Amino acid sequence: MDDNRLGTSVSPYLRLHADNPVDWREWGPEAFAEARERDVPVLVSVGYATCHWCHVMARESFADPEIGELLRRDFVSVKVDREERPDVDASLMASASAFTQQLGWPLTTFLTPDGHVFFAGTYFPPSPVGQVPAFRQILAAVLDAWTERRHEVDANASAIATAIRQGAVADATARSGEDGGGADPGLPSVDAIRAVTGQLAAAEDTTHGGFGGAPKFPSTPLLEFLADAAADGDAEADGLLDRSLHAIRASELTDADGGVFRYATRRDWSVPHYERMLYDNAGLLAVAGAEQARGIAEFLRDTLRRADGAFVAAQDSESTIDGRRVEGEWYRRPLAERSRLDPPPLDDQVLTGWNGLAIRGLAIAGARHGDPELVALARGAADAVLAAHVQDGHVTVRSSTPAGVSSAPATIEDVGLLAEGLLELALATGEVSYATVARSLVDDGLAERFQVDPVLASAGTATGEQPQTAMRSGTVGLASAAAILAALTGDGALRDAAARLVAARALTGTERPLGHADALGVALALQRPSREVVVVTRDADDPLRAVARSARQPGTVVALVTPEQARAWSDVGFSLFAGRDGLDPAAYVCHDRVCALPARTADAFAEQIA
Repeated sequence: MDDNRLGTSVSPYLRLHADNPVDWREWGPEAFAEARERDVPVLVSVGYATCHWCHVMARESFADPEIGELLRRDFVSVKVDREERPDVDASLMASASAFTQQLGWPLTTFLTPDGHVFFAGTYFPPSPVGQVPAFRQILAAVLDAWTERRHEVDANASAIATAIRQGAVADATARSGEDGGGADPGLPSVDAIRAVTGQLAAAEDTTHGGFGGAPKFPSTPLLEFLADAAADGDAEADGLLDRSLHAIRASELTDADGGVFRYATRRDWSVPHYERMLYDNAGLLAVAGAEQARGIAEFLRDTLRRADGAFVAAQDSESTIDGRRVEGEWYRRPLAERSRLDPPPLDDQVLTGWNGLAIRGLAIAGARHGDPELVALARGAADAVLAAHVQDGHVTVRSSTPAGVSSAPATIEDVGLLAEGLLELALATGEVSYATVARSLVDDGLAERFQVDPVLASAGTATGEQPQTAMRSGTVGLASAAAILAALTGDGALRDAAARLVAARALTGTERPLGHADALGVALALQRPSREVVVVTRDADDPLRAVARSARQPGTVVALVTPEQARAWSDVGFSLFAGRDGLDPAAYVCHDRVCALPARTADAFAEQIA
């Protein structure tokens, strides 16, 4: 039998396990074919490169030669990087929910050779802790069930797979509008969406800020909804947002260099879980004030940015100090002292979707706060991702690292979030080339041109994208991008498609906003009348641009262009810009494509958008 096969993996997480005594395989049909031939179960362990408890379980269990021998003898063992393979992670998470509600990473699952989960959990310690059994005990129990009660294993695995398959069909039906929605896709009403603020107010931690108890997460999709509701005139949402952002900014969750940690383990935002994810920081950029946004952007620039301009996925919680691997110690040192120590390693994956999220956050923050460096950072990331991950207007690469290009298929996260990011960058810079690529990506997303993993397809357990709590979902990004394109082109079918994408998610969000807020802001925008604002000026300091910063609200698209750029947009089919190249400066305010006379002064413009 071959040895551990992870040494040449593109994924940094998989490479971390290349020296384990476990005979690891990468996810794919070959591993399951081997399990079928040997008639053994498949252990699939899912994690990511900066996951602290993944590191702990690796040191405690996967580095143990005796456990390695047991796994080689009685299992086929597969390692999955959840960042590289969100499709696999989503499917296994859906199955794991049948066994535990305490989902997270590391995710430990046991599958039949047909790809059906029959037992799952998360971190298992080397010795029993309370009601949590040791990993060795889990392996023994799984093996006993496999050899002595195979009919029960097969029946349970089949039932879980059937439930997942039925859920996936229901989700697809809701997206397509085949449930009778048709032209009326069933978006929740404005009143229902605005009522969510009251639910969040009731859940607010009025002592420490944020929502709920420990652990405390930034929950950027929820903060984005509050920002949208506040821009829509909801004063209560504005207060909730301001207090939450202040708590994040003033607490240990924000590091001295401006970067924000993944979560705090205590209710008062103290004792962070020290890993720093690109998606948390990118999401906060879209809602933060000028000072907070600048700090986050500097962290992205100085720590997560590669030389080509793209951003890597994360920075680890652990570092090596005095020859010992420790969690958080580097971050607890003063900045001056840190510079003399080796920093925590980076998860060096460039993920298309996560970079799209960063491009969006930087472009929004740069335009809102009049900070050209943030827009330049967004442009640098966009150019790098377009050069390496996109070909002829189609995402061809989800993940790449210095070790190479991953074979993992692009997902709706990559297409939707990159399309939305490119459109926000196009609106902030006036560069139509970014919008042209975004238009092609939206076409791909709406046509669902995504590869389905062969193992998941054969097992019938491909779930599609799951609801998001930690970051904006690709489905929501795609819907937002489609709505923006509808405003720029006058194509009402794109607006209808956006509504279909988010209707069911938004309805769930009105009922359970703490865990399902990611579609609410887009749903609110779609329920508001469309308003399009075009500011035309060659002067980067023109007062019209300053007024435009206050125009962003649900249902409004704001574009900043020069006369030459306006002509370029019009030439490639963005009809909103037709005839907008004749006056400089000028601001055009349109409602459902019916435009007022151009405003030539800041006061006249402000009066039109009031």
